[in-house]
Amino acid sequence: MKSKGLNEAQFLALLQKVLPKATSDPRLSTSIYEHVAEELRLLNSVKSFEKYCAEGSLPDLEPTTIAQYKETLATNFGAENVSVTPTEKGDAVEVEIALPDERKINNRIRVVPPGEEESEELKAKFAPFPVALPSDPELLWVLARREDLGPDEAAIALTNAEEEFWESKAGQKLQRDRVEKSFPEFIARVPAGALAERGLKRHYKEPEPRKTLHRLGNGEAATLTVQAA
Repeated sequence: MKSKGLNEAQFLALLQKVLPKATSDPRLSTSIYEHVAEELRLLNSVKSFEKYCAEGSLPDLEPTTIAQYKETLATNFGAENVSVTPTEKGDAVEVEIALPDERKINNRIRVVPPGEEESEELKAKFAPFPVALPSDPELLWVLARREDLGPDEAAIALTNAEEEFWESKAGQKLQRDRVEKSFPEFIARVPAGALAERGLKRHYKEPEPRKTLHRLGNGEAATLTVQAA
């Protein structure tokens, strides 16, 4: 029987139960518990933020709209740690969040005026779009493309997105911080909103090895290789 993992509340309850057994210092026990709980809250806040960037949108770029959204982010991350700036095209806002460990999250949220939420572009379904590098074709990045975007068009869109990312303010800063200008780093760090604007989605940041299935048929071994679509 496969057991389910603990949810956040169950994990914290278990931690609170175990800590007094691991240390006789109540102050240390309380400090560890509070730090772990705070880290969990931060991780959940980051996850919710990234999901909103991929699926949500703002109705306009009015100062009150931006201020309200910034206030929402400030509740989870602190007002001094949040920056919300409209893009030059006026079709999105760029968000930068400074985390306690000195890391910074950069993402983008689309601006979708009321009445356009049900546009065909937004309703378009996505198809698998695995990508491999010529230097290592056995490793696949599991992405997705809109069904109305062909594989070749999606490849061009992905290339353009990578170029735009490294030329952006966030990309330039990463290069100054000696982050390698490479496709793996791009996929791991590009904002979900930047991909969504080009009809792409990122399912996993890390590449997966191409799977080879071995089956038996008619008493003889047969091999089936799962190829990239």
